[in-house]
Amino acid sequence: MAISVLICINVLMSSCYSFKGASLSPDLKSIQINNIRMETAGGPSNLSLTINEKIKEYFQRNTTLKIINQNPDLLLEGSITGYDLTPQAPTSDDKAGLNRLTLRIQIQLTNRLDETKNFDQEFSFYQDFPQNQTLSQVEKTLIPKLADQIILDLFNKIAGDW
Repeated sequence: MAISVLICINVLMSSCYSFKGASLSPDLKSIQINNIRMETAGGPSNLSLTINEKIKEYFQRNTTLKIINQNPDLLLEGSITGYDLTPQAPTSDDKAGLNRLTLRIQIQLTNRLDETKNFDQEFSFYQDFPQNQTLSQVEKTLIPKLADQIILDLFNKIAGDW
């Protein structure tokens, strides 16, 4: 009985893993990830570098695509178009109970093997934090969360529009 359970768990886990990248065409072999440009005011000076490195790391870790600099099957380009801090949840004394940090990135993907998969789309995500904390206090923890979610959304768009 125990062996049957282990076999079932193994089958389920391996099928989940193989499903993860199943929507990427096996014909795709390479990707070029151009530097993400900073086209908005605000944000840390290394934000575009951080985003760019996180995208490359994600594709290296989760796909078999080789990152190259010339004649790729996929070309990914983009720019940071928003880094906004806005008050949320007003309180009775007209102060914000929460602040919201929103990160927006415009991404263009060119698929040289299938032009129907090309897109130019904005990806965004936000996180709220308490009003009694400053942006500089929470930026180091919020930016990775925002970037990770945007990159996951981007990957899902590329891998099959889930």
